[in-house]
Amino acid sequence: MASGTADMQISTTNTANNSNIFFPNYLNSLFQTPHRLRKRMLATWTPDQELNQVRQRSGADMKRKLKWYDLMALGIGGMLGVGVFVTTGEVIKEHSGPAVFISYIVAGIAALLSSLCYTEFSVQIPVAGGAFSYLRLTFGEYMGYFAGANILMEYVLSNAAVARTFTEYLSSAFGESPDAWRIGVGLMKGYNKLDFPAVALILLLTLCLCHSTKESSMLNLVMTVFHVVFFGFIIIAGFYNGSVDNLVTPNGLAPHGIRPIIDGAAIVYFGYIGYDSASTMAEEIQNPSKSLPIGIVGSVVITSVLYCLMSLSLCLMIPYHKIELKASFSKAFQSIGWKWAGNVVGAGASLGIVASLLVAMLGQARYLCVIGRARLVPSWLAKVHPSTGTPLNATLFLGLCTASIALFTDLSIVLEMISIGTLVVYYLVANALIYRRYVIIGNSPPSQILLFLFLLSLSAIGFSLSWKYKHHWWGLSLFGGSTLIIIALFQYMKVPCLAQAAHSPAAWSVPYMPWPPALSIFLNVFLMTTLKKLSFQRFGIWTVLITLFYMLYGVHQTYQAEETEMISVDHDRDQVDANSSVQQTKLDNIQVMSVISQV
Repeated sequence: MASGTADMQISTTNTANNSNIFFPNYLNSLFQTPHRLRKRMLATWTPDQELNQVRQRSGADMKRKLKWYDLMALGIGGMLGVGVFVTTGEVIKEHSGPAVFISYIVAGIAALLSSLCYTEFSVQIPVAGGAFSYLRLTFGEYMGYFAGANILMEYVLSNAAVARTFTEYLSSAFGESPDAWRIGVGLMKGYNKLDFPAVALILLLTLCLCHSTKESSMLNLVMTVFHVVFFGFIIIAGFYNGSVDNLVTPNGLAPHGIRPIIDGAAIVYFGYIGYDSASTMAEEIQNPSKSLPIGIVGSVVITSVLYCLMSLSLCLMIPYHKIELKASFSKAFQSIGWKWAGNVVGAGASLGIVASLLVAMLGQARYLCVIGRARLVPSWLAKVHPSTGTPLNATLFLGLCTASIALFTDLSIVLEMISIGTLVVYYLVANALIYRRYVIIGNSPPSQILLFLFLLSLSAIGFSLSWKYKHHWWGLSLFGGSTLIIIALFQYMKVPCLAQAAHSPAAWSVPYMPWPPALSIFLNVFLMTTLKKLSFQRFGIWTVLITLFYMLYGVHQTYQAEETEMISVDHDRDQVDANSSVQQTKLDNIQVMSVISQV
């Protein structure tokens, strides 16, 4: 009975605290913002707290029904169809030319290094929060929130872009122009073509994801197998009908030089968005310590190989300057006289885009669910439906947001904004892995590790800016050499310390530390600097907006929640003390009565 009363009191306190944000006490909360920021921005959680205490805020648990092949299919399905069908035409025509496959190789290496970092975190902290949870446990609440907000922005924008591409390929499958199924309206350019098929697709997938994760995964598995076979058809047909002469006609393999090939790598990196959504399924995987490494790393490797072969087959079929920006593969087959194949490619690409959209929408809801558990957004977004085991509210909310953007916004507006958000988050995760391995696990002084990360980032920025602004070769040699020396010296000095903090033999970890995450940091910085100035301006505006939201809402919610939990702990402790006192009094009375009876 006492426990029930305590629960009612805690529930009442929670309700009161939640309402305080929006009513007269909110003004008082704003005056306390500096104090609360100091207390909460760097507040971290332990893995045990994240796995148990925080996860319980969702009510029901997510159901562990997925196996390693489900995870690999989710990773492949999430990536395939996005990069090749959305960005390849633009990168070939305006950046890399026939050497686009080299752009995919560079982006694939960066994605592989980042995926290793994600894999270690997901194995050791198997929760649905992905980068949000990893950074919150390592660098504190604000950094986790910053990463989570950027991941959500990346998901919503990329899903909207992919849904609009679905309309282009579907119309091509019926032999019509890419914009044939869109409705023109009198709005500014880039927002003036309403795409209702894209909206319908997003809403349909949202309802599917609300129903069950396992059924959605089986649907994705079937579509992914079909999609890989379909990719094989495009690769074989492209190589069969292609000519090596098209790779060097009219201006050679790299018509614009080496620099645009690397610039193109930052754009095609958009195609690797998806493997991180596999890490968000950690709460629903059976045997995560074995399934997660196979699923995440395996999906990145397979996708990289297919991307390179697909882009190469496209450039073999027709000269790069004749490739269309929209529905590139369909138009390429039609241009060589295979109109039927162009229609088949349009239909198959549409199906592949549905699979990648399904996986991305699966991942975005789990990110928002875990951010809701942390109370950085309204807690109703964290609720898991008890019968379906899915984050129902988060799925519905993000589905509506994605549909709204897909209705208006043109693909070109969001592509580079997506890339910079993705690269920033992957950069932070690589930093977090090094800090966790050497400081939290290895007990090294934090100042030494932070100095190493600072010098590494500084040398990566120096090399990247020397490349971007075409400085002399000595700048590239100086900063490139210093990067390698910094990593090598750090490894030499810190390996003995790391060895003292051995992991559990059953836990998977990144090999050859610190090289993979350090090179991931370098490549992510390098790819970021190749993006246009407008991308950084938009990213800066987004950063200001999410920081304001954190200062006006998130920090107050988490601060008050912490106070509530402290009151709850104190109350429970008082109850235990009171019960112990009562029991002791009863025992004393029994002893007294026993003495009296003996007398």
